[in-house]
Amino acid sequence: MDWNALRTVEFPVTERWAYFDHAAVSPLPRRSGQILREWAEDQERNGVMYWPEWEKKLRTNRDRLASLINASNDEIAFVNSTTSAIGLVAEGFPWKPGDNVVTAEEEYPSNIYPWMNLASRGVSLRTVPTREGRIWVEDLDAAIDESTRLLTISHVEFSSGFRNDLDAIGELCRSRGIAFMVDAIQGLGPLVIDVQRTPIDFIAADGHKWLLGPEGAGFLYVRRDWIERLRPLGVGWHSVVSSYNNPNLDFTLKPTAERWEGGSFNMPGLQAFGASLSLLLEIGKEQVSERILSQAQEVREIARSTGWRIVGSNRDQDLSGIVAIQKEGINPDQVVRDFRKAGVAVACRRGRLRISPHIYQNGEDLERLRVGLASAGTQRLNS
Repeated sequence: MDWNALRTVEFPVTERWAYFDHAAVSPLPRRSGQILREWAEDQERNGVMYWPEWEKKLRTNRDRLASLINASNDEIAFVNSTTSAIGLVAEGFPWKPGDNVVTAEEEYPSNIYPWMNLASRGVSLRTVPTREGRIWVEDLDAAIDESTRLLTISHVEFSSGFRNDLDAIGELCRSRGIAFMVDAIQGLGPLVIDVQRTPIDFIAADGHKWLLGPEGAGFLYVRRDWIERLRPLGVGWHSVVSSYNNPNLDFTLKPTAERWEGGSFNMPGLQAFGASLSLLLEIGKEQVSERILSQAQEVREIARSTGWRIVGSNRDQDLSGIVAIQKEGINPDQVVRDFRKAGVAVACRRGRLRISPHIYQNGEDLERLRVGLASAGTQRLNS
């Protein structure tokens, strides 16, 4: 793969920024921005006249998402955020008073609050703390009891970058007879998920991070044997098998995950998301993963060489595309501000500097990062 050619053709962000903040919001590839421009121009000039042509393209996007995780396209629903997808599962699950949910303590709030919101229905949330920089499967196992109905966890924890072992957790859930949900927004891209291999029941992910899409366009995966068991919410004209134009009402829900797509789509967002997916799938999801993980390892080496400490587990199987670092006496929020002035994009999460590279970074970007990290240390010593 000619990564430098890809960088030039698809990533105009590199003209100004050394962009290491893909765990927050990614810049769009050129092809995705072009789709948005084409859609806007079509709307200006034609209104709804060519809507059916845009709608047909969504079928290809559904196929792309299914291919991304090795699912069937009838198990994929379009959503506008990871939060909304998690909420569809949390509110639609067949709970009984006294049931409980298990998750990790360091989860992003979107994978905490929807489950806390079930307290009025008699469902409690159990959170498992991190030990020694990682989440242990045996600790999750210990939190499960006869009232546990579901375990939900991020593929990759947003602040530490810790990679949860989905295969092991999936087998745990299967052995304990409980459902398994994954917030995959920080995992897909740097890592590959195969739902034929890993027994995951539900996946929620927006496309605006590692999948290089715009905000407001994502997906929910519902394993086929859960489609009839999970109560559909937000139902509307698109949820049923009959046409919206049918003079007779027929509330027969679609036998697919489309039943969760109640109304109109975020058409421009999903079109651009599809273009981003086309880029990643053309490269190959395994090659994308290998490249991102390699770039992240370069970042770790740079951080160590400039005196920063890598936060979390250092086992290869626990690593992801997120690199969280700290340095005594250094305010990461100030580092973020200083970096931005120098044209370098990074983030601060929970007191840590968070660096998240992608496939198109090159030696120049990495050198700008190294200079910034080294400078932050010099400023501390001279202050």
